[in-house]
Amino acid sequence: MAERKNVEELTYKEASTELELIIRSLESGDMELEESLESYTRGVELLKSLRGRLADAEQKVSVLLQDVDGTDQLVPGEPASDADALNL
Repeated sequence: MAERKNVEELTYKEASTELELIIRSLESGDMELEESLESYTRGVELLKSLRGRLADAEQKVSVLLQDVDGTDQLVPGEPASDADALNL
């Protein structure tokens, strides 16, 4: 398999695109067992990184939206759909 960048060196978009490609490849069923396991492992690493980055971004937005009194101005929203989530 080709040499890949460290997960943390990828931009969010690069990581999400790679994860999407891995999911498609795994779903196709065309890979050998060893390649599937390697891809699955990489996908888990990418997913953990992406979730961490989202959590960090949410925290930063929360801090930025606090008003002078320190009360949080975030309005509860609907959770993102996990219909396309990688089942671990």
